[in-house]
Amino acid sequence: MKKQRRSFMQKVGPVGEKILLLLEAGIVLGLTSRPDAYFRVLKQTAKEWRRIDSRALHDAIKRLYRSQLVDYQKNTDGSISLLLSHDGEKRALRYRLDTITIQKPPRWDGNWRIVLFDIPEQLKQGRDALSQKLKRLGFRPMQKSVFVFPYECKDEVDFIVEMFGLRPYVRYLVVKEMDAALDFKNQFHLT
Repeated sequence: MKKQRRSFMQKVGPVGEKILLLLEAGIVLGLTSRPDAYFRVLKQTAKEWRRIDSRALHDAIKRLYRSQLVDYQKNTDGSISLLLSHDGEKRALRYRLDTITIQKPPRWDGNWRIVLFDIPEQLKQGRDALSQKLKRLGFRPMQKSVFVFPYECKDEVDFIVEMFGLRPYVRYLVVKEMDAALDFKNQFHLT
């Protein structure tokens, strides 16, 4: 029975993925404390919502409900609210984790962002996933558990760390100077 449910869950489709991400945006808005991040999420959410046609939306919601990725709640005014289930939250976060990027500003501010971690062996899988994701985002390793990046990325790093459940083991630093700056300037093609 589990295999059958999993294969059905994988047929969510692009509209279903957008719905999960839109529902997740509500969670992100509740967690964000920075106004610029809040408005960026709202703008992106509104843009995605306009791209979904109503018939595709109706069909996708039915599939999501059957796959137990969303649940509904009847409101006192007769309307219905869609809510992400626990499985739906994990699925939405996975989609977002797969597409996360860091915006490169027009000019480098001269600060280095350093992510360092000391993750216990029993969390090796999370440690390896964190390292791989940081590399895919463009971070350069300074040591095995120390990664360097030249641009603002705290929100993205926080999201990844929370996704993997590694908050107690990861630190984020912003530094002005470091002895390996010249090497990293060359690696990141900074002047």
